[in-house]
Amino acid sequence: MNERSSQPIGTPQATAPTGLALDQEAAPAGHWDELRGEVSNPKPDAARAISAPWQRFLAPLDKVAHAREADLNTRMANLQRQVHDNGITYNVYASADQPQRPWSLDLFPLMLGHSDWQQIEAGVMQRMQLLERIMADAYGPQQLVLRGQLPAALVQGHPAYLPAMRGVAPVGGRYLSLAAFDLARGPDGCWWLLSQRTQAPSGLGYLIENRQIVSRLFPQAFEAFPVQRLAHTYRTLIDGIKTRSPAGASAHIALLTPGPYNETYFEHAYLARYLGLSLVQGNDLMVRDQKLYLKTLQGLQPVHGLLKRVDDDWLDPLELRADSTLGVPGLLQAVRSGNVLVANTPGSGFLESNALLGFMPGLARELLGQELKLPAIPSWWCGEAAALQDVLPRIAACVIKPTYPHHTDRHSFEPVLGHRLSRQEQAEWAQRIVRDPDAHTLQSWLPLSHQPTWQTGPDGASSFASRPVVLRVFAVIDAHGSCLVLPGGLARLGTSEGIASMQRGGSSADVWVQARSAMANNAPSAMARATPSVVTSANPSVIGSATHSFNASATPFVIASEAWQSMSSSSNSASSPPSGSPPRFAPRDDESPEKASPKLQRQRLVTSRAAENLFWMGRYTERTENTLRLVRLSLEILGSENQNLPCLLNFISRMAARHGLVRAGVPAAAQAHRVFERSLIAGLWDQELATSVGFNLRSVRLAAASVRERLSPEHWRLLEQAESRFFQLAKGTGLAQPTPDELPETVAVQRLLADTSQMLAALTGAQTDRMSRDDGWRLLSMGRHIERLEFLSHALSEAVQLGLIEEQAGFDAVLDLFDSTISFHAQYQQSRTPQALMDLLVTDPDNPRSLGWVAHTLRSRLKRMGHLADGATLPLAERLPALIDWRPEFLWPLDASGGASSSTAAPVVSQPLPLQATLGQCQSAAREVSDQLCSLFFTHSGEARHSVGAGNSRHKG
Repeated sequence: MNERSSQPIGTPQATAPTGLALDQEAAPAGHWDELRGEVSNPKPDAARAISAPWQRFLAPLDKVAHAREADLNTRMANLQRQVHDNGITYNVYASADQPQRPWSLDLFPLMLGHSDWQQIEAGVMQRMQLLERIMADAYGPQQLVLRGQLPAALVQGHPAYLPAMRGVAPVGGRYLSLAAFDLARGPDGCWWLLSQRTQAPSGLGYLIENRQIVSRLFPQAFEAFPVQRLAHTYRTLIDGIKTRSPAGASAHIALLTPGPYNETYFEHAYLARYLGLSLVQGNDLMVRDQKLYLKTLQGLQPVHGLLKRVDDDWLDPLELRADSTLGVPGLLQAVRSGNVLVANTPGSGFLESNALLGFMPGLARELLGQELKLPAIPSWWCGEAAALQDVLPRIAACVIKPTYPHHTDRHSFEPVLGHRLSRQEQAEWAQRIVRDPDAHTLQSWLPLSHQPTWQTGPDGASSFASRPVVLRVFAVIDAHGSCLVLPGGLARLGTSEGIASMQRGGSSADVWVQARSAMANNAPSAMARATPSVVTSANPSVIGSATHSFNASATPFVIASEAWQSMSSSSNSASSPPSGSPPRFAPRDDESPEKASPKLQRQRLVTSRAAENLFWMGRYTERTENTLRLVRLSLEILGSENQNLPCLLNFISRMAARHGLVRAGVPAAAQAHRVFERSLIAGLWDQELATSVGFNLRSVRLAAASVRERLSPEHWRLLEQAESRFFQLAKGTGLAQPTPDELPETVAVQRLLADTSQMLAALTGAQTDRMSRDDGWRLLSMGRHIERLEFLSHALSEAVQLGLIEEQAGFDAVLDLFDSTISFHAQYQQSRTPQALMDLLVTDPDNPRSLGWVAHTLRSRLKRMGHLADGATLPLAERLPALIDWRPEFLWPLDASGGASSSTAAPVVSQPLPLQATLGQCQSAAREVSDQLCSLFFTHSGEARHSVGAGNSRHKG
């Protein structure tokens, strides 16, 4: 193989041109050029025509180079802003203390003509049918193994094969409801199969987001192409699962996710919201009497269908991996009993093996009586002696891959490029293969086609650049059991080094498929040709320990054009080129739904896990507001003319210590003014203080991440912005946790606190006015009011004991902490009496910061939830005092002395007030309501680590 052909895919033959020389930008020699619709053979100063689709795409853009650059940069900025605003993220391993990585999307779509799509559509539908037949035989009569057409080592010997499902008829008559196929265009212009995904294929959520963003950026080009729509396929998928499930069209379908720390969790939440599914984790579900149930506030609710995004190994700890916390004990038994449809049926993982794909052409002839219409790159399973003998001498021209990737009980390794190995290393790998041939599969390299992209270099200069592209398309099964291919897909773009992997710097692109109506206006594509003889291959994805990632392998594929045909003819088996053009697949005439619509259900199910996280989301939001306001008040007092007033200093010292805003041992404000102030500032970002403002703010985001499908993009964006901006000032010091000497100045901190307070006010508005008033929202609201009732009643009790009410500065400080200064001045003007203060802060039914309003609202929420838990919340509501019915004079008699003199350092209450008992009753009632709600609704929601609230309930003040 010559030097050029041994380069990884996507490695440019020369430095990418700068500026806007699109006419000079081309794919490397020997690769298909998507921009020009032909194989690339660039020559100096050679004129190369741009294809008709790209001409139409670029036509609306300004023809002037510098204006076009500015226009494209503006569109790219809008794209990135939309990705950020929509909260589209992708993480290899998301963690609690790291910001999620924004989704990478390119500006230009991959455009497929109608004839291109015909080959893909026909080939994918045929392979979907073939996979279903193989699955049925593997878990049925197993004739393919008995007749020697499939090695037993690739079926029963595959770790992903589940003997527990042998002989089990698939629920709804189909094993597969959804599959994904990774394709690439070869140097011959034809599409070749790289791999297929059947366990938990991902990308459907990112696909629809890509479409919505890119189509809005190029509306004229989108309509001029024109582009086929996607929404019908998504509806078909869900309708198919519902119809084939035990409950039919009225079935309850859920999407099973590993949780918010999964790298594609955004997609899970997005799909659940887009498709109208319940987003559930394993501990949200339980099996009882061989039926699957969802644990909700309304009790156990049956689940009839499960769209899973968890790999099969982790689905059932009773029969599969005992260490799994992602699955549901007894789930396989529920499937075997026919009581729940799982898409896809557990046990389909063996179909993804790299080695199995080399036998697909022969299986197509045996099971379908057809030749494969969609070829795949050459593949050799070394477990066959003949294949091993044939391919081993050519190890330098192959990619070495594991037959059983990412399975701990079988030998596995990362794919290896043969041409990058020295002769000694090639010999060592050959020996390893000979010692364990079953565990190794060799595949050819494929020079992927190249797609133009819009890139910004390190110096800020923008230019067109050519990047390798891999296309993922999806096939779904409709309500009639027929296959439908989604008219589009998810394109993954490789880096300049040819790494087509999202987790190693790759990007994505929208895919535009030309509608049939535009076919008459287009010239025949270069794709209308015979497909060469070929064998299948797999492009392994990187699979995490628990979940299935959609990323292409970081291993690039390269093969010299002149060596392509010779290597294709010597693989495990061969396919013949399809004869004639693929048939057109028009929609079925009988697909219009004629069945009666299911009964409308307005009540939204709230899982116990979601309810718990909503509850603690409310509590942490309010807790953040309270502690932030307390810090702001403390800093203002320490920098004001009242900084030496003993009652104020004692108040802020005791409140800061009570709510964990300073570490133990820090001297009080009256003893060491400056030390207390710097310690208070340092505590803002203290990760060891479970009650710090930063800890509470981060806890809001963590709790919200578990219920992200219930939040609007604006709501989520507010959360992320509030957290990132708050920690940005601390990061500006260069330290994760700055020391007191390295802290920012007080003025900068006060400005940060003011900005954060404004964002929290917006966040409160989103929680109050932008969420549906179901039982989950009521728990969120009750969480806020429990926290507010306890904090404010304790603060007022401390203020009374320390004599703040008798001092004008203390009086104002209490109003400020209650966020009621404006209301007091508007209603009472200068009537600074204790009774006026009690009227506004305790008994006022219209002030949302008064204890009476909070208690009354909390009582109302508890009564509204009286239909749950056998009405246990109704007597709980009566524990809260009805403060709005009380008179201020009862709480603070006109002849009473409320507290100590301002000159007294220690509090001396001359006589007990009814107010103190009432405030104590409010605090105890808030704690009792909190404990009872947790006992009634959350104790069965799973391990504490799956919920922020459950994990931190011990830290509540």
